[in-house]
Amino acid sequence: MEFEVIFRPENLLLFWEGIVNSLALLGASLLAGGLLALPLAVARVSERVWLRGPVWLFTYVMRGTPLLIQVYLIYYGLGQMEWIQARWDDAWPWMHFKEPFFCAALAFALNTCAYTAELLAGAIRDTAHGEIEAARACGMSGWATMRRIVLPSAMRRSLPGYSNEVIMMMHSTSLASAVPALLDITGAARSIYADFYLPFEAFITAGVIYACMTLVLVGLFRLAELRWMAHLAPRKA
Repeated sequence: MEFEVIFRPENLLLFWEGIVNSLALLGASLLAGGLLALPLAVARVSERVWLRGPVWLFTYVMRGTPLLIQVYLIYYGLGQMEWIQARWDDAWPWMHFKEPFFCAALAFALNTCAYTAELLAGAIRDTAHGEIEAARACGMSGWATMRRIVLPSAMRRSLPGYSNEVIMMMHSTSLASAVPALLDITGAARSIYADFYLPFEAFITAGVIYACMTLVLVGLFRLAELRWMAHLAPRKA
């Protein structure tokens, strides 16, 4: 084992750049995917077929195909279409398809959006009927009940499941190394492996970084659950 190579300043800087890019991808995809998942979750539980049908199809396709394929389809598919490339310099949002970060973040956002929408939709369906009846007794409309009672309750109860989705998405950012010119943690390990032929040292270091990031995320979600789900904890005798 030659871990001293990993601790050279240039290699530490390479891993640091990978960590920054991985966290930026995670944050951008979770933000965009979460904002899009909220209306999709409401539509998913709608009684109107023309609303819930397209959402079901979207979530089925995104959850039923590998994320790596989705990254390839957006970067090597949409991003390389002549019609889009002709508008790279003057038309929004097509100008962003020439940016590797945007293509990877878009794929990750759509993927996590599908999982988050189904997670929220399930929590909305499991909302206690008494909460809805109490809202109606107070004179709330259907939309007000959804906005003020059902969605906040569903989001709190979704925290344990959503923590798993965030951790899985953090691990999935390793697929960003499939996009050229985009350096993530796995890409940094691959670069060190290619330069020094030290596969164990490079990828063990990457694994330790991912494990540490996972530990931090688990701790943050644990604090969030203690803050927003304290009322659901078993009562002490």
